[in-house]
Amino acid sequence: MREDNQLLVITHLSQLVTLVTGFGSLLIPLVIWLTQKDKVYQMDEHGKNIINFQLSLIIYFIICIPLILFLGLGLLGFIILGILSVIFPIINAVKTSNGEVPKYPITFNFVN
Repeated sequence: MREDNQLLVITHLSQLVTLVTGFGSLLIPLVIWLTQKDKVYQMDEHGKNIINFQLSLIIYFIICIPLILFLGLGLLGFIILGILSVIFPIINAVKTSNGEVPKYPITFNFVN
């Protein structure tokens, strides 16, 4: 296994592709993780954290849809989740570049 801190950082930042394309925040990190998890040191742990975070965001966004009808709370949820989906990949990319293994908040553990 080789150490590739840059690829780990890119994997975290690849979640932000949604800002440009409208999709891909789950797909790109998933492909990187699946192809590199046995080749790059700590990729498996980082990849699992990212995939769990993205799947959790999808669940939270789905929960927000019916909440729109309930005093517009869903809209507030969309805004908060949108901010979190931009901020945490950046924060965790910086932590990764410093050699830390970051954790994402509000994340369900889908992939162990």
